[in-house]
Amino acid sequence: MPGDPGADALRREPLGTPPVPRGRLRGMSQGAADILGRGGGRLGTPLPEQLPRRTVRQNAQSLAAVPLFAGFSGKHLKRLASQSDELAFEPREPIVEEGMLGETLFVVLNGRGKVTRRGRKVGEVLPGDFFGELSTLDGGPRSATVTAETPMRVLRLFRHTLRDLLRDEPSLTLKLLDGIVRRMREVQRDRGDVRD
Repeated sequence: MPGDPGADALRREPLGTPPVPRGRLRGMSQGAADILGRGGGRLGTPLPEQLPRRTVRQNAQSLAAVPLFAGFSGKHLKRLASQSDELAFEPREPIVEEGMLGETLFVVLNGRGKVTRRGRKVGEVLPGDFFGELSTLDGGPRSATVTAETPMRVLRLFRHTLRDLLRDEPSLTLKLLDGIVRRMREVQRDRGDVRD
């Protein structure tokens, strides 16, 4: 019935069309939304499109560019890559949101995204850049929001995948620690805040 607020809830897709999952459950961490809904989005908006899987080799090459994984062998990168996936985002669509709990790291494959903190633009991400590394390591809240400015494709790696690898290969923990320190020094250098 026109004007009936419940009419939209009863609207069905044409026969043979699978329902499109929408929104994020209230109170759910962004990590849980990543796992359950292939990304997330505000309530009522479509989730990002999950693209056909890239090859493990392509994903491993993208992960090799992430400084955190600089000391990882090809075998270890392929193991991480085999459990990663690719997502697509449209312009103005948030990829991660400041303050939300997160459990995923993203590597930008194509497109450009805007990084904001407390609503102010503080940077951008371009192909080859990565974000979400802190939440991937500790599962804590996101320190910034990243929103697609152009159509974007990103590679997503889950925290549990990295933890499983580190549990099975404890010697990689020191290599990861080296990568974290390199990243921290890079951030300090970019800010002009050089300390030892």
